[in-house]
Amino acid sequence: MLLAVASTLVISSPALADGTLRDHAAERGKFIGAALATGPLSNEAPYSTIARTEFNQVTPENALKWDATEPNDNQYSFSGADQIVNFAVANNQIVHGHTLVWHSQTPGWVQGLNATAMRAAMQDHITTVVGRYANNAAVRSWDVVNEAFEENGSMRQSFWLNTMGQTYIADAFRFARAADPDARLCINDFNVEGINAKSTAMFNLVQSLRAQNVPVDCVGFQGHLAVQFGFPNQVQQNLQRFADLGVQVRITELDVRIPLPADDTELATQNTYYTNMISACNNVTACAGVTIWGFTDKYSWVPDTFSGQGQALLWDTNYVAKPVYNAVHTALDGGTPGDTTPPSTPGTLTASGITSTSVNLAWGASTDNFGVTGYNIYRDGTLLNTVTTTSTTVTGLTASTAYQFFVRARDAAGNLSPQSNTVSVTTAPGTGDTSPPTTPGTLNSSAVTSTSVTLAWGASTDNVGVTGYNVFRNNALLTTVTTTSTTVTGLTPATAYQFFVQARDAAGNVSANSNTVSVTTSPGTGGGCSVAATVQTQWSNGYVVQPITVTNTGTSTISAWTVTFTLPAGHTIVGSWNAAFTISGQTITARNMSYNGTLGPNASTTFGYQASRPNGNTAVPSTYTCS
Repeated sequence: MLLAVASTLVISSPALADGTLRDHAAERGKFIGAALATGPLSNEAPYSTIARTEFNQVTPENALKWDATEPNDNQYSFSGADQIVNFAVANNQIVHGHTLVWHSQTPGWVQGLNATAMRAAMQDHITTVVGRYANNAAVRSWDVVNEAFEENGSMRQSFWLNTMGQTYIADAFRFARAADPDARLCINDFNVEGINAKSTAMFNLVQSLRAQNVPVDCVGFQGHLAVQFGFPNQVQQNLQRFADLGVQVRITELDVRIPLPADDTELATQNTYYTNMISACNNVTACAGVTIWGFTDKYSWVPDTFSGQGQALLWDTNYVAKPVYNAVHTALDGGTPGDTTPPSTPGTLTASGITSTSVNLAWGASTDNFGVTGYNIYRDGTLLNTVTTTSTTVTGLTASTAYQFFVRARDAAGNLSPQSNTVSVTTAPGTGDTSPPTTPGTLNSSAVTSTSVTLAWGASTDNVGVTGYNVFRNNALLTTVTTTSTTVTGLTPATAYQFFVQARDAAGNVSANSNTVSVTTSPGTGGGCSVAATVQTQWSNGYVVQPITVTNTGTSTISAWTVTFTLPAGHTIVGSWNAAFTISGQTITARNMSYNGTLGPNASTTFGYQASRPNGNTAVPSTYTCS
């Protein structure tokens, strides 16, 4: 996000509570961070003092974005980034790099490239920027891909996607891993804090990428909140479901804006939202910490972006700590120390099944005080992959070549075990086969249902022999089969998909892609629904109802839902989200949006609204019906 700039110098006020935020975060084994801007960091003593004393993590707000580091092709500038990194090193703070691949603040010279040139530019940029700080122990993590999704859960139609296809995401992560094998690599987005269509799409992407050995090991939830729109649904549960994939999670850009002028109720709600976000992170072991997007209202991005809104941060424009500072302090204070105990060393690592291009590795399980979440596989000292089992097959090796492997266990808090023994492997001589199979014959689809489709294609040929076919769905590898047909299941009703296939041979050569076939699944039938509403907060002349949970109670998928309720006399709707509202007198009809109408059996989605009412009226709607 962009940061407003001002120049007035004022005097900082002391904190309102005992101890600093960073002290209490460290007691929990977490970080508490802030996004920093170079101007006030250099020119305003109160700004640098608060940044130094209150936070143990920093994120360069703009200084590491593409337009700041490489405004022209191969002309790099790191003055601002170095300033913030050096500040962090001097003050024993860790640095999160923001951001490498984003649709915004990327120079026009990048956006106009063709696919080949754009991929090369992306690789060069990531290699140069990440590589510059790879040996700096303070720079621990990066936002590799930022804001890749639309609100409905589809991929954002950015120049990256439109030019390179969805593979730009995997490419970016692989380039970043090559530039720094030890950094945490994150995908980051907004409006994904709760469980909704957008966060579920990101969950599915992360799961798919990790299944393809793409090094995504961190997910960032921005946390740009507003008191008038309600608190996100199931934040802690959402963080935990991502953590269960074996990734670290973090809140990356937290702020809570208020319509101005703010009243006492809105200020109290702001305190609650900050507390809720920090508590959610506290309660998830794999949540590394919380970064606030700035810390003083003097340099907040909010007023310039959201007209009539502001006061989103912990210090006011005069660097006086606000009551919300105490709320954050209290949420961090008195915590149980975080998990800092690493897993035990993995058992003896062995190698078997050595071919010219692959080897099987196996080892004994590690133990941990909370639980082992996975194992890092290292080849020649470089992180190769992360798995959740105690064995793996390493492919893509070169014939007649010596390799060394070891593994390390990791837990949900990110602690790494000592490395296992190192096993040396020399691959068998190769056949010399470098010829890929021919392109598969025409791909066709048939037997399309609400949840499945059958795909078939013509056989490829190869100078040695075809060993299988890779099947891709929406540009992501779905499965590998040995026949020339497959049935894809687990699809969503009334949803468009694209498929193509590749042939592969024993040497690992891959053919060109087949034609792409587009399929839209049929609508589901036979569903029913229920609805449950919760009044989240209320005040003398208004209230927020969130979440309103719609659940498919039928035995098959539904493709649409409608909720009806009646407002008490004198009440009016002033805002809504995740549903399309139709108002007729006091009767409200809420219908699904394009992205949340399809629900499988027992699946649910949520929406909400804010209403005003006569001052002193305590009534709220009580009856909701779903169809």
